[in-house]
Amino acid sequence: MLYSLARPLLFSLAPERAHELTLSLLQKAHKMRAMRQHVAAKPVTCMGIEFPNPVGLAAGLDKNGAYIDALAGLGFGFIEIGTITPRPQSGNPKPRLFRIPKAKAIINRMGFNNDGVDQLIENVKAAKFKGILGINIGKNADTPVEDAVSDYLICLEKVYNYASYITVNISSPNTKNLRSLQSGHALTELLETLKNRQLELAEEHKHYVPLVLKVAPDLTEQDITFIADQLLQFKIDGLIVTNTTLSREGVENLEHGNEAGGLSGAPVFEKSTACLKAFAEILKDQIPLIGVGGILQGDQAKAKQDAGAALVQIYSGMIYTGPTLIKDCVDAMT
Repeated sequence: MLYSLARPLLFSLAPERAHELTLSLLQKAHKMRAMRQHVAAKPVTCMGIEFPNPVGLAAGLDKNGAYIDALAGLGFGFIEIGTITPRPQSGNPKPRLFRIPKAKAIINRMGFNNDGVDQLIENVKAAKFKGILGINIGKNADTPVEDAVSDYLICLEKVYNYASYITVNISSPNTKNLRSLQSGHALTELLETLKNRQLELAEEHKHYVPLVLKVAPDLTEQDITFIADQLLQFKIDGLIVTNTTLSREGVENLEHGNEAGGLSGAPVFEKSTACLKAFAEILKDQIPLIGVGGILQGDQAKAKQDAGAALVQIYSGMIYTGPTLIKDCVDAMT
């Protein structure tokens, strides 16, 4: 109700400014204990972790982990922060975030803007949140793609003790050549190196933190088969399906529809859900799947579950429908 009243004002602002203002207001409301949403308990065990409910926040909204406690008050079953890189970086030039209200869509080309992994860790340490926290890791824009593994290793090692699970993001379209890591020897090298280091860290710290891969929806049948085989070979703990799409289907004739970047929101639902189903058919419950992309109402979260997802994540859908989407999704899922 409150969000429906605030949305016209927020949509009158530039999207990135509205994003910052929303988080700031949420933080203030949290400190005043004025923003809490009761969500029914619906526990799900996944990757050896018990999630209080199956609906999480996708990475990208809280890149630096600066708003964890405020976001937790909305009733998420888990929160994923990031994408974080070893060194701070400003991301791509502004404007880099575009709403397409007629399609309930967003295009972003943010470019992993963040304050660096060390600052994220300080923010996590300062948070009171004791729930399930995913940390999404990436590479710096100026790190050559052939050296990307070193950036992922740095982040993996630094966040290991602070994450419930760690997501390896190789699917953003906004860092040059990043998606090339989804195929061939590059993927094999990345997964093998990170898996070996994960096992070493588990031994060093005496606890196991699951490793999750996040992929794009713009994959061929051959891509999906190869990635699934690699996940099984290296015993990766989970797969997030999917990131944003490069397709412009559904927005091509709308204002901002041809801006460069990744498209999220309603137009990506069918594409991401088809990708999810394709992975589920190959993996056959051997690796848990997290469905994300285009969820704007509860029955779409249920559709992701029916397609093979153990958990779902939302982000763009909340921009259009508000925090009640979390409760609607939890209520709709079995």
